[in-house]
Amino acid sequence: MNDRLNLHIGRRGVLGLATIGVAAAAVGVVLRERQVEATEAAEHADKPRYRVTSEVETFYRVNRY
Repeated sequence: MNDRLNLHIGRRGVLGLATIGVAAAAVGVVLRERQVEATEAAEHADKPRYRVTSEVETFYRVNRY
């Protein structure tokens, strides 16, 4: 009955595992952020751009202070 598995994990082992976990989480955040930036850039590229038309020129000419 005393043949249980006795794992001895020291302080350095716990600190090492915590460090690996934090590094893995940071990598995941960075990769997700890059994916979101790429998606937003693609969405922004599809939006219509500013075009100078006669109405726009008239608006800025009339409202110039």
